[in-house]
Amino acid sequence: MLSPSTRKLDLGDKRAVYAREGVGYLWFIDPIARSLEAYELRGKEWVLIDTLFEDASVSLPPFEEISFDLGDLWPPRVVHKDVPSESKTESEPELTEATK
Repeated sequence: MLSPSTRKLDLGDKRAVYAREGVGYLWFIDPIARSLEAYELRGKEWVLIDTLFEDASVSLPPFEEISFDLGDLWPPRVVHKDVPSESKTESEPELTEATK
């Protein structure tokens, strides 16, 4: 999982360590971009297998036997209600049927 505090390390030095140690697959899950990038180690190089976004169905090595929705990893999007452009102030009288 990429985070602002570890992003540079995850995308840089850790990849080299994982390659050196023979880790076969690497997934980067980015909650800000709502994406998943999957890599496979071929020789000494990381090769991009696929990039998925939002709520795509995921079934990638080394877990291709299972499937899940990428969207299940993201928190719900926040929907902001419209704020009225004019709000009544205390000095404004309330309109009633008699004053309309």
